[in-house]
Amino acid sequence: MIKRCRGVHVKRKGTFEEHTINSEYLKEEMKLKVYLPENFSELYKYQFCIMQDGDDYFQMGRAATLSDELHESKQISPTIFVGIHYEDKFDRQDKYHPEGKRQQNYIDFIVNEVVLFLDQTYPSHCMASCRTLIGDSLAGSLAFMIGCRYPYTFSNIIMQSPFVNETVLEEAKKASDFTPLSIYHTIGTKETEVTTTEGEVKDFLNPNRELNKYLERKPFDYTFHEIEGGDHTWGSWQKDFKRGLVTIIGK
Repeated sequence: MIKRCRGVHVKRKGTFEEHTINSEYLKEEMKLKVYLPENFSELYKYQFCIMQDGDDYFQMGRAATLSDELHESKQISPTIFVGIHYEDKFDRQDKYHPEGKRQQNYIDFIVNEVVLFLDQTYPSHCMASCRTLIGDSLAGSLAFMIGCRYPYTFSNIIMQSPFVNETVLEEAKKASDFTPLSIYHTIGTKETEVTTTEGEVKDFLNPNRELNKYLERKPFDYTFHEIEGGDHTWGSWQKDFKRGLVTIIGK
């Protein structure tokens, strides 16, 4: 497959597919962008990496390129990458924010519709340990909250610079069992003045440190990194993304 990028032909080893789910929970059509690894075959079973902010992860996070690289070097198990995107910043706020008015509907969509669709469409292990949720900022908060509520549906979480407030901290404290989970958690040391969708300036660093202190006391597979000089941009997240993938779905 050939993808045109800034006037240069980039040869992909895998294949993109697109699907649409007519969501009963969201009352709208939701698009899934799927990247199948090279030599994909119905004879084998695959893990799923489901990325909120999906177009951002494919474009700025270079998810397809990393998939090619990590599969070729056999650093990750056979994995299908799935991107789910938002319409605009207001739609993203409604669906991802801990107090978003459609967040529960969106969580129901992910847990009950996306998982079923993927398991029915592609050869999968149909196990929580073979499903990873990935997100940055609000999408990272969302991934974490889903993991807390549904650890036997999604066992693997990669959250980059998640937005952490009292609701997110309470979600962690209410979680009944962390033992099924594997969580990769990062925050940049320069994320002390982040401008949010509402136009407010918030400290992301110290609330993430507070969440880290709570999680590191729990008996489960938890990896935390403070990225020196890291800020709340894709310049930091893209560089860190590969390490997160290898940590969570590495062989």
